[in-house]
Amino acid sequence: MSQIHVLDPETIDKIAAGEVVERPASVVKELVENAIDAGADCVTVEIKDGGISFIRITDNGSGIEREQLRTAFLRHATSKIDNAEDLTCITSLGFRGEALSSIAAVSMVEVITKTADALTGTRMVLEGAKEIAFEEVGAPCGTTFLIRSLFFNTPVRRKFLKSPTTEAGYIIDLMEHMALSRPDISFKFIAGSQTRFYTSGNGELKEVIYRIYGREMIRNLVPFSLETQELILDGYLGTPAIVRSNRNYEIYFLNGRYIRSSLLSKAIEEGYREYLMQHKFPLCVLHIRLKNISKVDVNVHPSKMEVRFLDEPGIFEAVSAGIRERLRSREMIPDVGIEEKQLLIHTISDPAKARKELLQKPQKDGIPNLTLTEKKEKPQAAPEPFEPNRSRQYRVMEEMRYEADRQQMQDYRQGELFEDKVLTPEKRVYFKLIGQVFDTYWLIEYEDKLFIIDQHAAHEKVKYERFMKQYHEKKLATQNLMPPVIVSLSGQEETVYREYAEVFAQLGFEVEPFGGSEYAIRSVPVDLYGCGEKELFLSVLDELIEGGIRGDLTVVREKIASMSCKAAVKGNNRLSTQEAQKLIDELLTLDNPYNCPHGRPTIISMSKYEMEKKFKR
Repeated sequence: MSQIHVLDPETIDKIAAGEVVERPASVVKELVENAIDAGADCVTVEIKDGGISFIRITDNGSGIEREQLRTAFLRHATSKIDNAEDLTCITSLGFRGEALSSIAAVSMVEVITKTADALTGTRMVLEGAKEIAFEEVGAPCGTTFLIRSLFFNTPVRRKFLKSPTTEAGYIIDLMEHMALSRPDISFKFIAGSQTRFYTSGNGELKEVIYRIYGREMIRNLVPFSLETQELILDGYLGTPAIVRSNRNYEIYFLNGRYIRSSLLSKAIEEGYREYLMQHKFPLCVLHIRLKNISKVDVNVHPSKMEVRFLDEPGIFEAVSAGIRERLRSREMIPDVGIEEKQLLIHTISDPAKARKELLQKPQKDGIPNLTLTEKKEKPQAAPEPFEPNRSRQYRVMEEMRYEADRQQMQDYRQGELFEDKVLTPEKRVYFKLIGQVFDTYWLIEYEDKLFIIDQHAAHEKVKYERFMKQYHEKKLATQNLMPPVIVSLSGQEETVYREYAEVFAQLGFEVEPFGGSEYAIRSVPVDLYGCGEKELFLSVLDELIEGGIRGDLTVVREKIASMSCKAAVKGNNRLSTQEAQKLIDELLTLDNPYNCPHGRPTIISMSKYEMEKKFKR
């Protein structure tokens, strides 16, 4: 029988390090969080070979006192908490006291630090947690960490790292989230001697978004703020024009900490539900602050990315309802604009003309809401306008864009305060119905805009909303079928139908056994009459087989949306002018007339300005 024995301290440290230091990005995360906790307002991160061979993190925070520097590298040594009770009210990013000891256990570490009241700084060098040097040096206030040869003494861990390019990608993603979490801190990120991005630290979240994601993102942001008894939420919501195929751009911070939460993701997506196509996800940057920090547990995992909420239903309802109401209050008509490549052509051929076009473009195109005050002077992380590997033409275009943004930002900021919706019954009298093209799209002139309405998407939306209202009020009108429609069900279909017979009844289907495996459909929802009752019934049944409802209203909505789509007038089916007028009138009474139940736009617009540019006027 094997003997039980206690592992030596070096092995224990390496095992513990595996929980905290998974890859180079883990090192950067822990050290940048420490810099933030130390009160730094300027942080520079530099990496080489994806952070595998070299990481340098410099901050201008409070520094570490000389007599406490050795203690800082001991396991579970921290200045953030004193006892277990403090875990219920954590306000700092770090608190576990594992980061420095774990990093030192698997790398070569050099730290140079100085506090404000010390005359000189201290330099400490460790290799695999063994102290090599401890000496006095000249240094500025703050702390610099140099991490070399990560996992040099654990080759198995090093072998499982990805390529330097992939590892650098993880760090870039991390640093973008760090910058978005603290707009009041100036971040500079350098990868392989190339400045990837920087932020000024002026406190403007929108400028950070602009610096990281560019102009297109800024043009499609909706400012959002919310306060309830439990939380304060502010940030930006992306319009449906910039949806993504994954959840990577659902970015949210809890009390300044970047987290991942299935609860918050579901709440955000529920708020966006009316505006998203299936398998598409919103883009947003949200800061959430709980008023009572004891109602959230961040001590779930060493990565501190997972949290638990005490009042999950309350958080879900507050976030989803807030987002839904904010989007409903915003005009959501996609604009058909001038393509970026045309602007680049103008820039190369005639820079003066391109500059003039940029400065004259209407504010509704979306101008970054940059700060109107001077940027704070920073001893480090000085802004660099352009990356060195960009082409001259691209740099010229970017410079002119930025100049145009700066000159028009005041008008844009004021414009956000006075949003005016166009698709309302009150504005209907000013709509001029011009006609129809391709037997599918209706053209409407309104002031200096041309609206184009997709009759199928619009009709589908109207039917869906009417159906949902009747469904919730339990007032679904039905239409008798004479004669009844007979359907033959397979064994699986019959089993599923019997399980969900009540659901079909709630949806307006009256179905009775007709002998053997046959059933008679005697009535259907009146809005769906005449749209292929047998095929519709079987298609809903097929969807139930794929994924049952089991009380989930979301799935019920999907069924109703599917039914509305099948019942709506199709493209290439000409409507009369009177029918189109009636459809538009009903569409304008909806809270969200901009998207069909599947998230497709019902209406797009093109301004007179954009049309004139197409004709080179």
